[in-house]
This record gives sequence, structure tokens and C-alpha cells, in this order.
Amino acid sequence: MDTRCRLYLITPPVLEPGFPDRVARALDAGDVACVQLRLKDAPRDAIRRAVDALRPVAQSRDVAFLLNDDAALAVETGCDGAHLGQGDGDHAAARRLLGDRTLGITCHASRHLAMEAGEIGADYVAFGAFFPTTTKETVHTAGTDLLEWWSEMMEIPSVAIGGITAANCGPLVRAGADFLAVVGAVWNHPEGEAAGIRALEAAIRGASADAA
Repeated sequence: MDTRCRLYLITPPVLEPGFPDRVARALDAGDVACVQLRLKDAPRDAIRRAVDALRPVAQSRDVAFLLNDDAALAVETGCDGAHLGQGDGDHAAARRLLGDRTLGITCHASRHLAMEAGEIGADYVAFGAFFPTTTKETVHTAGTDLLEWWSEMMEIPSVAIGGITAANCGPLVRAGADFLAVVGAVWNHPEGEAAGIRALEAAIRGASADAA
């Protein structure tokens, strides 16, 4: 069984021209499990255009492409699934709509919400924020004890999110996170997105070796 912790790449809040090339460089640099398109408050037409530009980059590399917030639009635009927050509609209905596509659900720092997500058939649960982040307002904070509990109790994979970098991700890997959701650690890396991916992968390998 593959127990590696893998990277879950989320797009930055604003996509500049040429961004598909940056996604390609990131994905070619290492092991990325999926890309999530996250454009909060963007018009649906803008989201559709972004999906059309980025989805082929990911899917041509056998990397899953997920859409944030909107299961119906994910299906309409050929995404591999959707990631939903607690306020993003009826999760059970989204599960039915998505069929065999991936459904991920934000569960903040709540064991109860995570259990509910598992009961309706989520493919993964996302916990966080684990560290301060400028990507979104931090309302909920989570600790490594939550990851440890989940990995011991449940088969459903967990995604750790919130301010994760190569410097701080070790405890999350050792606590049992299946995926690390990253934004700034890749897109804002001073040497570029490929270097950001490589640094995170090296940190994951180091933490995994420590836990072995």
C-alpha cells in the first residue's frame, strides 16, 4: 500500500497571464497528486476559462484537477472532482452529482464534521489551518493530534492545509497527513515554483524517514 504523503497544489488567488506554464513547471518538478482551482468570487465565465486553460495541463500529466466550491460547475467543465467548504451547498447532493468523481470537504478542526463528511462519501477530508496563512482569513486552527487521531481511526485520506511550507511540514507528515495542501510555498518561492515543489518533496522525504 502506498503510504507516501503527497502534495496537493492550490492555485493562487489571482492567475496572471502565462499561468498554465507555471503549473506545468510545478507538475513536472515532482510528485503532485492534484491541482485545485480556487478563484473565490470570480465570475463563472472566468472560472470556466481558467478550467479550460489549466485542466489539460494537469490531466495530461495524470494529475487530478479539482474545482473549489462548485460541484455542478466541476461536472460541467470536465474536472475530476470538487472541493467544498462547509458553506458550499448540500454535500450529500454534491456526492450524488459528482458520481465517481472526487469529493473533498473542508472540516476545519472538527472531528464531528470529518465524521459527517465520511458518512456522506467524501473521498478526503481537509483539516486546518495548521499555521498562519495570508491566502485566506484564518478562523479555525488545527493541531497535529487531529491528524494522528484521524489516521488511526479512518481509512479516508486527510489533507492538511494552512500556511504549510518546507520548513514546517515535518510534524504534519509524521502525524499522518496523506496530503499537504500548498499555495504560497510553491507560487511565492524565490527560486520559482519548480524549486518550491522540490523543497517540499525533500522535506516530506526527510519527515517520512524520521517516522519510519
